[in-house]
Amino acid sequence: MTTQQTLQAEEYKQTELGVLPKDWGVVKFEDWLSDKKVKVSKLQQSQFLKIGKFPIVDQSQDLIAGYWDNDEDLFSSPLPIVVFGDHTRAFKFIDFPFVCGPDGTKILIPEISKVFPKFFYYYLKLLNIPSRGYNRHYSLLKDYSIPLPPLSEQQKIAYVLSTVQTTQERTQNFIKSLKELKKSAMKHLFTYGAVSFEDIDKVELKETEIGMIPKNWETEPIKKYIIKTEQKDMRKTNIEFKYIDVSGIDREKSKIISYSNFKGKSSPSRARKIIKLNDIIIATVRPTLKRIAKIDQNYDCQICSTAFCVLRADGKKMSSNYLFYNIHRDYFIAELGRIQKGANYPAVSDSEIKNQKIQIPSLTEQQNISSILSAIDEKIQAEEQKKEALKQTFNSLLKNLMTAKIRVNDLEVGV
Repeated sequence: MTTQQTLQAEEYKQTELGVLPKDWGVVKFEDWLSDKKVKVSKLQQSQFLKIGKFPIVDQSQDLIAGYWDNDEDLFSSPLPIVVFGDHTRAFKFIDFPFVCGPDGTKILIPEISKVFPKFFYYYLKLLNIPSRGYNRHYSLLKDYSIPLPPLSEQQKIAYVLSTVQTTQERTQNFIKSLKELKKSAMKHLFTYGAVSFEDIDKVELKETEIGMIPKNWETEPIKKYIIKTEQKDMRKTNIEFKYIDVSGIDREKSKIISYSNFKGKSSPSRARKIIKLNDIIIATVRPTLKRIAKIDQNYDCQICSTAFCVLRADGKKMSSNYLFYNIHRDYFIAELGRIQKGANYPAVSDSEIKNQKIQIPSLTEQQNISSILSAIDEKIQAEEQKKEALKQTFNSLLKNLMTAKIRVNDLEVGV
């Protein structure tokens, strides 16, 4: 046995939860809870206000479910506490004054002489509680045995996880701000063009059927600036191809996120529309859902569903990037919503999309507008990747810290 193995054997022990440090205990879930009886005022959802002095916390996935004004209904026990959704299995760490939501909102008060509240919360998030549908789940929590490190180590574990989580939240807030910036930029760019906010007074505007635009711009139907696309019944071929259906579009990112592989006779009857690099596809069924994507190299010369309208910019008078951003405008989508037909599956036709009028600046200005919006999109994408990396880091740390595979005893933490 090596020196390291001997050291581990001396410092660790076998428990019902696996190998843990000798100074960690193992307790039942309810041993973590205070036995203090607390009176809780619970509001029904019909009472929730949209604006008020105090937030309402219920069992939903959202941290805040509504608001309330009467301070007599505030949760009166010392904070922080953990809220558990008896039906939803959601855990929330609450360290601010709040009013409790309706039945199903379980209040978990940690016994602070044994457990650091945020450590308690983080460990609960690690539990894989099986779903009973909309039945209650609290009784399942009682079956869990939970590791109990010394309080000082609990504090350090919570500190590390809180640091990563705070960075996650800041990144998410930054992404939200960037998306708001993009929304404002689109409104500005499609009204005034690629000019600074300080120079908009210098832009002479004119009124058109789709809103105010610079005087030297035109409004024309899309069909004047696109070229014809092709269709082929893939069931009559022996070709293997990638098939993009409406469900394969990420509406938030306006990208293709999934596809299916088909060949010849096994192909769906809707697999007919040939797509090429830089084509834009927009779903004609429920068009207000904004299922729009621009075709990249991965899907060049592949096939999409006939439930898409394929737009191929001519490249001479119309930039594909400009067209892509233009059809994301709120006004454009609202117009499609106005003309869609059908109750169960509201839809528009390809020709109705192609007949929609859009702003037509010079090709150079189209490219300038697209470049600005592309730069914002690239920043959003970078932050999304950062958020995903932080999520993976948090999940890895959560698992390894709670099982003592990573120790924080030597960490200096001011708690």
